[in-house]
Amino acid sequence: MTTVGDIRAVLERAYPPQLAESWDTVGLICGDPEAPVTKVAVALDCTQEVAEAAVAAGADFLLVHHPLLLRGVTSVAADTPKGKVIHTLLSNGVALFAAHTNADSARPGVNDRLAELVGIVPGRPIVPAQQPGTDKWGVMVPETDIEAVKQAVFSAGGGAIGDYTECVFQWQGQGQFRPQQGAQPTLGSVGELHHEAETRIEFVAPTRARSAIEAAIRSAHSYEEPAFDCVELDVPQQLDDAPGLGRIGYLPEPITLAAFTQQVADALPTTVWGVRAAGDPDKMVHKVAVSSGSGDSFLDAVRHLDVDVYVTSDLRHHPVDEHLRAGGPAIVDTAHWASEFPWCAQAAEVISTQTGVETQVLDIRTDPWTITADPTK
Repeated sequence: MTTVGDIRAVLERAYPPQLAESWDTVGLICGDPEAPVTKVAVALDCTQEVAEAAVAAGADFLLVHHPLLLRGVTSVAADTPKGKVIHTLLSNGVALFAAHTNADSARPGVNDRLAELVGIVPGRPIVPAQQPGTDKWGVMVPETDIEAVKQAVFSAGGGAIGDYTECVFQWQGQGQFRPQQGAQPTLGSVGELHHEAETRIEFVAPTRARSAIEAAIRSAHSYEEPAFDCVELDVPQQLDDAPGLGRIGYLPEPITLAAFTQQVADALPTTVWGVRAAGDPDKMVHKVAVSSGSGDSFLDAVRHLDVDVYVTSDLRHHPVDEHLRAGGPAIVDTAHWASEFPWCAQAAEVISTQTGVETQVLDIRTDPWTITADPTK
């Protein structure tokens, strides 16, 4: 039996929650982790229409991109808009889960799908995700403590390199110390110089585990004051397949901005908003940057990445005008919903492939824009 907790685990592996931006709220919004799941529905937003469609489809789990409770509420009473959604889901046994900026940054994720659709192979992110730091530790231990210290370090998260665990390097040497008044030495005597055969154990560990590693060393080491050192490593990041927001890649052949804009419009789901561009229609574009959803915060970044055109959504007059005046690349502005909805099929495939549970993408356009009008001739 597959449970809500099982689906959550699959999604957190595919879209690690630590990749989410600090302001974001991702993960399980409502539902019992122990409840069984026989069908998963996927949509971009959890509107009332989407919630009712998930129930009608017989889903036990609804995955969305945009968190329902991203902006704080003080009530989920059934007579409030968001409360009604929650009550609709819970009263029909449907769990709700959101994968937002963590799905934007993940590989593959929302931005990879957008990049593929506009015609590029997704390369490096515009803004790489902050990668966890790595420390290299060295600990000097007497022979009687070697195994105890190593096992404590491993249990605290040390000694893992890629697909290998319990990795250490060690060599023998001789330590010396003179206990001073007030010391309670395990070996030696106060006031006397003591020599002891010791082994240095070296290993790596995530920087985030630093406190746990130090505590493990002190608890397993027999010395009153164990000797150790810890240095944070400067590990170069490989950007081509790094997680992060946005993607950069190349079109197979340069084409005009006008032709590329039409190519984007043809590739993305149709919306009333459509697709518009800013720049010389005859400009040749080859190197492309994309950022799903609202991407005006990356205008400065793409200007320094030597791209020809930037595809994103929700752009405003003044930021785009100033961007172009500063020599930035051409802009293609899409509907927010259109740039992200294609991810739903990718996410559904992740779930079905890894769990065998039936999935269904709810083909509901939740783009809020419903009317465009041409000026009267």
